[in-house]
Amino acid sequence: MALDHALVGVPGEPATRSWDGTDALLYALGVGAGAADPQQELAFTTENTGGIDQQVLPTFAVLAAQARGGPRRRLGDFDPARLVHAEQAFRLHRPLPVAGSVRVTSTVTDMLDKGRGALVRTESTATDDDGRPLITARSGAFIMGEGGSGSVSAERSGDHPLPGDEPWTRPEREPDHQVVYRTRPDQALLYRLSGDRNPLHSDPAFAARGGFERPILHGLCTYGFTGRALLHTLCDSDPARFHAMYGRFSRPVLPGDVLVVNLWRDGEGRALFQTQTENGTVVIDRGVAHHS
Repeated sequence: MALDHALVGVPGEPATRSWDGTDALLYALGVGAGAADPQQELAFTTENTGGIDQQVLPTFAVLAAQARGGPRRRLGDFDPARLVHAEQAFRLHRPLPVAGSVRVTSTVTDMLDKGRGALVRTESTATDDDGRPLITARSGAFIMGEGGSGSVSAERSGDHPLPGDEPWTRPEREPDHQVVYRTRPDQALLYRLSGDRNPLHSDPAFAARGGFERPILHGLCTYGFTGRALLHTLCDSDPARFHAMYGRFSRPVLPGDVLVVNLWRDGEGRALFQTQTENGTVVIDRGVAHHS
């Protein structure tokens, strides 16, 4: 068996996902908050600064919408070193609380043959104790070597539309904003403490099996750096104004790389973005953010 196409459209068992203020602080540090200046971003990196209430970075929603307590469904039989994160989207229905608990239901919505590999999309809904949706998220994984069979399964749920489905063209003008962040050489070791212990990001031998010269940075860590740039530039650092985000991971990032986030305002409440390394390599493409 390669990929299990019978999974498409079948919701998994619901699972509970909980977090507290310490989880939110650790995540913020893992995506670079306060690294350049520890006196900045204190709302996200501390819980006891006078006159500043603790808040949660909006991109923490991606972690909060990941089910961890229920049985994990296997997508099929393949070398896990051949799986990389391909795309990520989320929509916040209201700001994340500093501590909370949600019920997460995930469904594989697509298994698409891309020739040299397969793209598997999963959509998750996180609801609160009253059954109200807090987060809708969609994740795409590219599994190298699992394409070429011509087999395609697709069933989109679409209860809560996410950015990223609409056509995307890079504006033919200079970015309206550009934000530069430097990642740390140990960034992946710090970020993995938020729950993603995939050895692709820490074990040199495992990374080599995936075709990488050394462990790479988590795609969601690069995504979190990018989300910080969007939050501070588009939303004046107010998480309540950050509503949705989509990005496609186009190239790996190595810990220690410099990230350059280019943003274009695209009408009221919408922006386009690309994240690239210092040498111009685009690492997150076709980015869309919705804000107020």
